[in-house]
Amino acid sequence: MSLNLSDRQIRLLDAIITEYLNTSEPVGSNYLVKKYNLTVSPATVRNEMAELLRLGFLEMSHSSSGRVPTSMAYKFFLQELLEEDELPVLQEVAIRQKLYANRYEFEKLLQKCVVSLADLTQELSIAVTYDGFMVHAGAVHILDKKEFWEIEVTKTALSLLDNFELLEQILKRSPEGISEVEFLIGSDLGVPNLTNCSLVFTRFKSVKSSGFFAVLGPSRMRYQNVIPSLRYAKNLVEEILNS
Repeated sequence: MSLNLSDRQIRLLDAIITEYLNTSEPVGSNYLVKKYNLTVSPATVRNEMAELLRLGFLEMSHSSSGRVPTSMAYKFFLQELLEEDELPVLQEVAIRQKLYANRYEFEKLLQKCVVSLADLTQELSIAVTYDGFMVHAGAVHILDKKEFWEIEVTKTALSLLDNFELLEQILKRSPEGISEVEFLIGSDLGVPNLTNCSLVFTRFKSVKSSGFFAVLGPSRMRYQNVIPSLRYAKNLVEEILNS
């Protein structure tokens, strides 16, 4: 999915997305040249950023002269550039112990799992089963993200937690089997007011029940942490339920 981007444009896009994920601040050319010791001038970087803007990977910030990634940029990043974090072994062990302690109580098992996911990702985490059970944790985390400081965005996000049918409909929008961890970004969610948000999710299957684990947050969420956290949760729950 290079979309005919040059190597320099890809490296530049990677740097811009990484900076924005980490700081939530629009990224400018002078900053990039200084931080990354680029061998080209700020003017050259501005020209490349202008081309990335024309191609739809960047957009103008409303609050500064910097640029921010678009949904298309995030998709490119996830498919081509993402380097996942390794989950700390001690955290994995602690979660495993916590979930195994509740292996005979399915609903409590899922509840403990989403609490662990919320702790790992610092995002709103959700579990949904095909037979209509839903549990969530970490709703307070969305208030730390500026995208949710607009009351209508927060109301829409929280309303999903009371609307099982809509949430299930959104989760099923992505065809099954594309990848172990899937994502819907911005307009792909199909929900007004959530165009600056992402839903990252994975399906779990067992002899007892099947469903989804999902993380809802801003489009600039730390995917390098969220994706391995979801994968670990899915694999662990499947291991427990099928044992």
